[in-house]
Amino acid sequence: MLRVKGGTGSGAAERMVSLDVFRGITIAAMILVDNPGSWDHVYSPLRHAAWNGWTPADLVFPFFLFIVGVAIPLSFAGRISEGDRPGKILLQVLRRTIILFALGLLLNAFPLPHSLSTIRFGGVLQRIGLCYFFASLIFLRTGVRGQAGATVALLAGYWLLMNFVPVPGHVAGVLDKEGNLAAHVDNIIMAGHLYQDHWDPEGLLTTLPAIATTLLGVLTSHGLRTSWSPRAKTLGLLGAGAALVLIGQLMDLGFPINKSLWSSSYVVFTGGMALLFLGACTWIVDVKHHSRWAKPFIVLGMNAIAVYVLSDLGGQILDTLELTRPDGLPVTLRTFLYEHLFASWAGPLNGSLLFALTYLLLWLAPMALLYRKRIFIRI
Repeated sequence: MLRVKGGTGSGAAERMVSLDVFRGITIAAMILVDNPGSWDHVYSPLRHAAWNGWTPADLVFPFFLFIVGVAIPLSFAGRISEGDRPGKILLQVLRRTIILFALGLLLNAFPLPHSLSTIRFGGVLQRIGLCYFFASLIFLRTGVRGQAGATVALLAGYWLLMNFVPVPGHVAGVLDKEGNLAAHVDNIIMAGHLYQDHWDPEGLLTTLPAIATTLLGVLTSHGLRTSWSPRAKTLGLLGAGAALVLIGQLMDLGFPINKSLWSSSYVVFTGGMALLFLGACTWIVDVKHHSRWAKPFIVLGMNAIAVYVLSDLGGQILDTLELTRPDGLPVTLRTFLYEHLFASWAGPLNGSLLFALTYLLLWLAPMALLYRKRIFIRI
């Protein structure tokens, strides 16, 4: 199911170190955001926005989808030049999509056995798999203009659906948790299999604009594959990023930036932020050649899916195993470690953050070992 490769992975000679750094920073942020010592004590930048608006934590997932999109042309270019037909490549894409979806369902089902009647269908890996599949399909079947057109069509079509299709019991354009069209669709198709009772942040309809996020990465990749100098590419990334951030903020006036709804304004805004972040990484790593500081992120980025799956499983184990306090009350292993090793001397907030940082460093160690042995787990 998983392939273990030596060397630096496919297309080593064409690898963008700055993209590996960006990927590693993103996966590190994912682990950090998902694993506080206590959910009751989290600094606000590491919390998702309650509904409308954004925090730094809300940039993490779209950044990863953007990176997936950037990698699609880079990874397919060699195979296409070697004569692989699009149909053969698409079968490989389908296989990877199925594996990602299955891994996501496995994480949702943990700890086993888990009732299939209540298992959540959506999730981070499921969304990554679907976005990867459809973005790859669009890339293989269209050119740059077609990909740009598909991006605009997805964003405009989603805006029209969310703002002009009424939900029973509500007027059209309601965008709260109960009355929005995306939640209504999820309740019809996946009732009983959602993240919460009436909605899922990785639901079906919200996958459409998430595909657009991935396509923004695909379109960016075309620019990165030009013969421009690293300095020119950096300026292009920064300029395009600033423009999209501004446009996204203007769109927010009519369709609020909202991660749970994956609103069209959210796609444009976070796509702009991703371009700015990638531009910064390109300037520092590829133009100024300062990369020693980034080695831990390169290590994480080269086995990104593997470390995400393993850290998620580890976090669930911490939340499943229970110990008994001196007063006889049960407590999860996560809470026990947080209270005794961190909060007891660093305080609730700092202790929760230090727990998350320690958990991240613990996963960096085995990933560094794999990196030194040139082992890269590919789906």
